[in-house]
Amino acid sequence: MAINDGGVPPILAQKHYAQPSAFTPENLLREARRQKRITDSRIPDVCVLDPDGDIVRSLIARGEARLEPAWACYHTQLHTFSSGGIDFGIVGCAVGASFAVLIAEEMFASGCKLLISVTSSGQIVPVRPPPYFVTIERALRDEGTSYHYMAASDYSHADAGLISALDGAFDQFSVPVLTGATWTTDAPFRETQPAIDAMRERNLMAVEMEAAALYAFAQVRQRPVVCFAHVTNQMGRVDGDFEKGEEDGSHEALQLIAIAADRLQSWLR
Repeated sequence: MAINDGGVPPILAQKHYAQPSAFTPENLLREARRQKRITDSRIPDVCVLDPDGDIVRSLIARGEARLEPAWACYHTQLHTFSSGGIDFGIVGCAVGASFAVLIAEEMFASGCKLLISVTSSGQIVPVRPPPYFVTIERALRDEGTSYHYMAASDYSHADAGLISALDGAFDQFSVPVLTGATWTTDAPFRETQPAIDAMRERNLMAVEMEAAALYAFAQVRQRPVVCFAHVTNQMGRVDGDFEKGEEDGSHEALQLIAIAADRLQSWLR
């Protein structure tokens, strides 16, 4: 099949990065509010993406999450909860780069000031037995969404100030929290052994599906976003895999979120 635009594949063609988008989250939400008869109110300053949905399910089961009526998204529900004196908004099951960034755009258009993503991830470099967390400082762009925000490059990077602000925050945490790079893929069931070996050579600690796109969005839109990989598995290649911990890992994940939000409160001003 022929490729137009001088041999450039469609994912890289007609990307006018300096031009504003014709379709904006603000306009979408305006019409959603009109159709749903939702008043124009704000969601919490700190929001969470929970691609697996385990955190949301745990909060709901304990009666600690409240459905937010001001959330006008067509595709998801947003719940609110409080921890350590901080109010949070959280959306579950927004898995994958395009879905995560769609929700991130709508969150910031609805009043969010800081976004924390905690996504289940597969181990690449075997630094220790799962489960543990990785603060993602950069993510390999092996997905599509980031290329609509930012010109081609190998990695999307977290804001260095955000990562620096988290130095030492997890020293006393019950689960190890490492810092490093990950591989963001769009196709989890196409993680071939040669590809895994190549990513290990790059010293990528885990494979996940959102961080590269979220960091590209964050850089271009100038929004504070920090992504954590919850390394919970070895991609099903060992028996007894995918054991996340207490309450499917949500107990530790909520503690991690609360610590990160507390340390990053200066970014909410």
